[in-house]
Amino acid sequence: MAEKETKSSIQVIERMMSLLRALARHVTPVNLKQLATETRLHPSTAHRILSVMVDNRLVDRIEPGTYRLGIRLLELGSLVKSRISVRQEALPHMQSLQQDLGETVNLSVRHDDEVIYIERTTGNNSMMRVVQIIGARAPLHITAVGKIFLAEDGPEKCAEYARRTGLPRFTDNTLTDPESLAREIEKIRRQGYAFDDEEAEKGVSCIGAGIYNDEGRLVAGLSVSAPSNRLNRAWAAKVRQTAEKISRAIGHQGQ
Repeated sequence: MAEKETKSSIQVIERMMSLLRALARHVTPVNLKQLATETRLHPSTAHRILSVMVDNRLVDRIEPGTYRLGIRLLELGSLVKSRISVRQEALPHMQSLQQDLGETVNLSVRHDDEVIYIERTTGNNSMMRVVQIIGARAPLHITAVGKIFLAEDGPEKCAEYARRTGLPRFTDNTLTDPESLAREIEKIRRQGYAFDDEEAEKGVSCIGAGIYNDEGRLVAGLSVSAPSNRLNRAWAAKVRQTAEKISRAIGHQGQ
């Protein structure tokens, strides 16, 4: 008896989800007959389930027999969005990438003209000395992720950044010429990932890619750091793919 009741309850939930999916396909209110046809439910069954959803504000009844998605879904969606942490969602993917490549993986965000490192995963046997630790900052133009943010800004804002900061040199490889930086940024914009070729620290190179939220806004960056003699530039594809997985985890729909 209990098993039969459980199956019945699951069936009701499946039918409810079917109705919600049908409503989501329409930008204007939908009548009961059309909803019943699309979900292959008997009109009386569809009406009964819709009435319960109306009572719970998951569905709004616009007029007798016409329905649309309810405001409660917006409230719940906003609540979910507010509780999503990029760091929390990124960490499992970072750990997976670190185990795959065997090198340090960093998560960073932008603050004004710098990136701030907010998380990193590394193997216990890593012998690499990396200046970027959690909470540390670095100018945009010397890091792979920083260049991703500059590429997102576009040519004009990138030129403004160059004028504003003067592009200070950190190593012999740092891009201190605005034209060279502009060419590099345009290349990054086309390919979707960036390299730091010992521009922040001698002997250390990085590959970076961007993380985008549900609004398509660049909110963070993922990077892999390694001694330059170990870094494989072909890893760029895996770094970008992992960044895309994190983007989807925080609501990005992609192109």
